[in-house]
Amino acid sequence: MTEKRRSRVTLQQVANHAGVSRATASLVVRGSPNISKETREKVLNSMKELGYVYDRVAANLRSHRSSTVGLIITEIGNLFFSDLLAGVHESLDQEGYTVILGTTFDSPAKQDELLSTMLEYRVGGVIMSPVPGCSTDMVERLKQWGIPVVLVAREELPMRQFDYVGIDNVAGGRLATEHLIQQGHRRIAFIGGFSSSSVWRDRKKGYCEALEKAGIELDESLLIQSLTTRKGGMEAMKRALELPNPPTAAFCYNDVVAFGAMLGLKEVGMMPGRDMAIVGFDNIQESAIFHPPLTTIAAFPQRIGVHAAHILHKRMTGETSEPKRLILQPELVVRESSSGIRHSL
Repeated sequence: MTEKRRSRVTLQQVANHAGVSRATASLVVRGSPNISKETREKVLNSMKELGYVYDRVAANLRSHRSSTVGLIITEIGNLFFSDLLAGVHESLDQEGYTVILGTTFDSPAKQDELLSTMLEYRVGGVIMSPVPGCSTDMVERLKQWGIPVVLVAREELPMRQFDYVGIDNVAGGRLATEHLIQQGHRRIAFIGGFSSSSVWRDRKKGYCEALEKAGIELDESLLIQSLTTRKGGMEAMKRALELPNPPTAAFCYNDVVAFGAMLGLKEVGMMPGRDMAIVGFDNIQESAIFHPPLTTIAAFPQRIGVHAAHILHKRMTGETSEPKRLILQPELVVRESSSGIRHSL
């Protein structure tokens, strides 16, 4: 015979157990500062003894306002998104929101599934880094759902109908390439990422602008696409070295690709910074301690997260205005991976 499922403990039961009113117990649950320390401890002890679990969905329905926010990113393994997540939490925790995290691994089907699930959990808004190639149908669905959406890092959705916070990728690509040109390089590869991504296209645009300004003709063979992983960076570097006229420098789509590219150089006995200059993009924490330390473009993911969370909170609390587009300016961070070798122009 199966054991009968235990019924959910109610807030009224907690209040009775603690010897307080239900209103007082509710104030404790919501973190009100107007409750004495002694009363708070009594209620929290009762919650623990009885096994009370706060029904946030029911609370949202009662208040007609959700305290839950969805965050959809590509993957948590890339420290860029880890830092972005930290920024979102830093801001939303102060406002009493709970964040539900989902990762797409750049799968449109997974993105659709996550959005539907978050809607079922009645999130009050979503911060998302959309997968490449989002359709107009996705835009229409998000608009029909009627919840605020703030895009971060990527502007993949057609038509600027949502708030957006990100880095100036064109300026970043230009900064990275100009640095390598100033070091004397003319054979500069752009490796990693795929042309289906708006970020790739913007960084390539900056790369091309810097080449054109310096009077260097674009060589399409130096545009080497790959997965945005260490393995992708290693494979891209292998292809670069197999070219009839290999590059002397590489601007990498992101820091993770740059780490793979440098490992690829080391595999064939070449030293980054000595035998080939490498520049990444993002300035994640590992870039300063990699060997050699990586020259990169600071993209400020934590600031992006803070700004996105702030905008979403204002939307969720009733602000109505035209969609905001906040673009942060990148900064070049020079380290050993690009400064140890100079080529004559």
